[in-house]
Amino acid sequence: MQTVTLIIDKRREISVKYRKLLQDDYSIVLISKNLISAMKLIQDKEPDLIIISDSMGSDLDAYCKEIRALTYNMRPIIVATSKSSDISDKLKTLESGADDFISEPINSKEFVMRIKAHLRREFESNLDDKKMLPNRNYSMRAIKRLLTSDKDWAAMLITIDNFQIYREVYTKLASDKLAQTYSAIIASTLSKEDYLGSISENEFLAVTDEIKAEKIANFLTFAFDTVSEKFYSASDLNRGFVMSQGDSLAGKRSEFVHSSIGIVTAKTRDYSDTQELLTDLVNIKNLAKLPTKSNYLMERAKLTAEDSVTSPKFNNRILVIEKDDSMRLLLSTILEIQGYQTQTVEEFKQIRAEETPAVIILDAGDNETRSGLDVCKIIKESHLLQKSKLIVTSVFHDKETVLKTGADLYLPKPYDMTGLVKWVDAFIKEFNF
Repeated sequence: MQTVTLIIDKRREISVKYRKLLQDDYSIVLISKNLISAMKLIQDKEPDLIIISDSMGSDLDAYCKEIRALTYNMRPIIVATSKSSDISDKLKTLESGADDFISEPINSKEFVMRIKAHLRREFESNLDDKKMLPNRNYSMRAIKRLLTSDKDWAAMLITIDNFQIYREVYTKLASDKLAQTYSAIIASTLSKEDYLGSISENEFLAVTDEIKAEKIANFLTFAFDTVSEKFYSASDLNRGFVMSQGDSLAGKRSEFVHSSIGIVTAKTRDYSDTQELLTDLVNIKNLAKLPTKSNYLMERAKLTAEDSVTSPKFNNRILVIEKDDSMRLLLSTILEIQGYQTQTVEEFKQIRAEETPAVIILDAGDNETRSGLDVCKIIKESHLLQKSKLIVTSVFHDKETVLKTGADLYLPKPYDMTGLVKWVDAFIKEFNF
């Protein structure tokens, strides 16, 4: 992302001279001749650095104090320029919020180097120390600048799904390396005019143009699925999934990491603020999410109506498949008390053709027949049920066999009912979000 410098100066020749010295491919320089227009530019562009001259008036320290008060949430660098070289003027201005005081006239090379040093320090202070990318605050600034830009743009929210599970199994060091590798892959697809920043430890924001965005997303989904296999052990790759570690997660089946990408463009709609744009990106990304492989989705204005990106309706439906009458009644009673819509059946063939349940609790059968394992496979192949989170309970204790059928969680009988409710709540949230 290009840095933005705002010059507040009444002198046309001097301000134009400063702009010529500072503006290049990596820096945008704006000029304002009065404080009213300057405040509008500060709100719209959130400049990284502000140069204010005493040509605006004798109370340079008061202007610095006013700007600092209005920009407390973004904290730009303020450089004051003045014809005065009096030490008391310098101290008073610096005490009022300026980060630097430059007495004019000043050598052009020194001026440029001092401004670049401030911008470099500002950029470095906003770096994510793991991926060495601009952090969330800087990325939010990039989004805000998009909204006041007259250029065509495309914003991409790129996430690594199942990242926390990978971290729990393979350690923080391995997960950091995974994020750094993906960061390098994304960066390799972007040009110097584009922007790449961090939103969280497993989320990236990329800004490019509309034509390139879909090509980049198409490449990233392929590249990530190819590279991510190298971050797993041979045993996990052969099994086809990860078995979570730890007492509370020991029976959970976890899919491999993959990437989901949501894309919106300047042509999609007119956004009023950064949060509105970010919400759309999150919703599009969630719609793109697949259970086991990377995918992307790009909203196209010509294919959608106004306000077409909406949050899906919250699903709290639970299906219980249990042969034991008393257990069915117990589960139904407890889950309904918790506020869930619960349907209970004795056998799979009794399921009513309704909306997809968020969670299915299935009894795997006895030691001899293990009939529930066949039902697991049927559920995972079913168009209606394959996205549901599947909890399998059983009297036979063979975790790996159960998980290989497609179950998301294995709970050996007898199990703690409180623990089951916690897992149901977690899976409900995972299904919906």
